[in-house]
Amino acid sequence: MFTNVFTFSDFFFFKKIFSHESSGLCPIHASKTAHYSGTPSPSTISSVFHNNLHSMSVHFLGSLLLSHSSLANPLKNFVDSYKKQDKKRSVDIHNSRTQVLECNNNNAKFCRPDYSDQFSCVPISKIQTQPVPVHKDGEDEEDEDLWLTMKAEARSNVDQEPILSNYYFSAILSHDVIESALADHLSVKLSDSSLPSGTLYDLFMSVLTDDSEIVTAVKDDLRAVKERDPACISYVQCFLNFKGFLGCQAHRIAHKLWSQDRKVVALVIQNRVSEVCALDIHPGAKIGRGILLDHATGVVIGETAVIGNNVSILHNVTLGGTGKISGDRHPKIGDGVLIGAGTCVLGNVRIGDGAKIGAGSVVLRDVPARTTAVGNPAKLIGGKQNPVKLDKIPGLTMDHTSDISEWSDYVI
Repeated sequence: MFTNVFTFSDFFFFKKIFSHESSGLCPIHASKTAHYSGTPSPSTISSVFHNNLHSMSVHFLGSLLLSHSSLANPLKNFVDSYKKQDKKRSVDIHNSRTQVLECNNNNAKFCRPDYSDQFSCVPISKIQTQPVPVHKDGEDEEDEDLWLTMKAEARSNVDQEPILSNYYFSAILSHDVIESALADHLSVKLSDSSLPSGTLYDLFMSVLTDDSEIVTAVKDDLRAVKERDPACISYVQCFLNFKGFLGCQAHRIAHKLWSQDRKVVALVIQNRVSEVCALDIHPGAKIGRGILLDHATGVVIGETAVIGNNVSILHNVTLGGTGKISGDRHPKIGDGVLIGAGTCVLGNVRIGDGAKIGAGSVVLRDVPARTTAVGNPAKLIGGKQNPVKLDKIPGLTMDHTSDISEWSDYVI
């Protein structure tokens, strides 16, 4: 099969190999290095070359024979190997960013080729999810059902748009709990070239796992958006795409870090949220639960502002100070308040529970509970002495104009 004919290039090539062997630099034929010194003759090179090619051929043919059965059905062995790994895999929310599932060759086109071990190729509607584990803090069944509902919505969306299968798997379906999904999604959104997503993920997870109140507030915010915003078609769409919701959750994490005197990193998060989501919430601000930041573009909330529960705020709203006064200098918003688009509430003023502020208003004084203030500067509907009282909570009803006929003859 082989001849003893060598060219000059062959000779110098093998001379180089043998010189490396004798110096211990080449692993090939290491056991034979003691037998060669200096420059070998062409006949010696030919003999060693043929012997080693023969040895390599025997090993290669033997490996083919041994692996013939596995080569006959490589996909079966591939799937079986991952099935064995799945049996040994334990659930750990810190490591749940990626998860390996079975791969079905019929749906391989939905796999990302260079990450085939991290993305499922099974149709999303056929993936059997495990029940969400109950947290130690006694999270109720309703909260568990919310996460399961979001996963079901994600599968339905992928059935409609298969090109989004990898996106939904990495963002929603690969996670066992909402904490890891939120930490992952925010870390991807807020990362940049000098602030890696992995670093942010570890930071966000440490906060979310240590403070169950934040997680509860996140779920209340999801329900608030779904119930009050007619543009919200599902929980999972809010979770993935609504920047007001995402900005609010990032603020919750930043506020926790601020309260732990980790102010530098809290301010970094604030800055990234401002750049990515176009809203600016100081990490010192205190925000309640069930919050809707509708559209959220241009929302500014100052350091000492306080916002109660079930509050709805539209875009271009400012809760700011009145100048260079330090200390407690920002508004205090009660429960169930509705603040219309383009409103400015300035100074350390109190907006009472259930009050409504009309769009474009500038509020510089306290607004009593269950009243409506409109205008620039804002005035109470019905007058200061006998303002009209609201019988419903505007922060929940999102009703901006139904009572306009009671106090205005406005016509076009």
